[in-house]
Amino acid sequence: MTNKYYEFFCPVKVIAGKAALEHIPFELTGLAAKRPMIVTDKGVRAAGLLDPVIAACEESGLEIVSIYDDVPPDSSTTVVRDIATVYRKEKCDSIIAVGGGSAIDTGKAVNILVSEGGDDIAKYSGAGILKHPLKPFFVVPTTAGTGSEVTSVAVITDEKKGVKLPFTSSFLLPNAAIIDPRMTLTLPPHITAATAMDAMTHAVEAFTCMAKNPLSDAYATAAIKKVSQSLLAVMDNPKDENGRLELAQASTMAGIAFSNSMVGLVHSLGHATGAICHLPHGLCMSLYLPYVLEFNIESIREPLGELLLYLEGPEVYSATPAARRAEASISAIRKLRDALHKRCELPRTLKETGKVLESQLEAIAEMALDDGSIMFNPREVTKEDALAVLRRAWA
Repeated sequence: MTNKYYEFFCPVKVIAGKAALEHIPFELTGLAAKRPMIVTDKGVRAAGLLDPVIAACEESGLEIVSIYDDVPPDSSTTVVRDIATVYRKEKCDSIIAVGGGSAIDTGKAVNILVSEGGDDIAKYSGAGILKHPLKPFFVVPTTAGTGSEVTSVAVITDEKKGVKLPFTSSFLLPNAAIIDPRMTLTLPPHITAATAMDAMTHAVEAFTCMAKNPLSDAYATAAIKKVSQSLLAVMDNPKDENGRLELAQASTMAGIAFSNSMVGLVHSLGHATGAICHLPHGLCMSLYLPYVLEFNIESIREPLGELLLYLEGPEVYSATPAARRAEASISAIRKLRDALHKRCELPRTLKETGKVLESQLEAIAEMALDDGSIMFNPREVTKEDALAVLRRAWA
């Protein structure tokens, strides 16, 4: 499974640690930006997470010209157009996205419109359409999971057509990602769990899928180790700043890993389930991970076995015979999911979500086969295969 040829690209500056937010003004002025706009959602603002960002800017004499705090959980082309209109009216010159995946994707899409002009975001959809750098763009993630702060992808829903528009370009990458543990301290337990498992899945798929390479492997294994060591500690002590920082860094590292080595069937099934049953992405990732690994096991024995070291530590790894390590890695992931289920009822099966009907499995399987990430799955997937995995994940 070694690749003779690969590319690895991650030009995002990462600013991480306990006073990371205070560095935003320095980064903005370094790009001659004086009038930033904040793009966020109601929840982030209500939790008081904008306060340290605004304070840091004001202390340095930068004025936040405009705050748009109405990004919905599933962002749409209409929202993007509205924000771009405000940006132009207020003569902003840069964007700070503060939030989870949706706020970050929205910020990326708004940046396309305000940099390229026009108000039809759909015409920039696809890969390789953008030819020029965009306006200064900074990202402050408030969940530790999506890795959006270091990926060159955004997904925005076109409500009129009822489709999700993908945007891919290295110009969508932020100028800097600001990882500050203060931003995730107030995350509720079930979101902490789901987003951390999202990062875990990014890393495991990055390490076991077709386009893995030595550089993405290094980021993926480090992310898996951080989630394994910190997630339950943070679940039991949500105000643990060091643990929160570890999870946030794991999310960023997993994002760097998978945007360079791609993901596989867990994501194909997750995207389809999200579209049909409206389940959160991180929850879908956590749910499907062990079932897909079981399906892929004969194609990924070696790398999956290697992951036992990062999931369970050196003692367990050395005490487990090499031939049993792949199975032991899956058991370790199941054990972690059981522990999370006990703490916050994070569903482990489709049935436990209460939002999926058995009659929908067929449609999910069909949609998953059309998902781009299935190309990188280490084992060929037929519709029957996808259905079999879904049935195992059902109960």
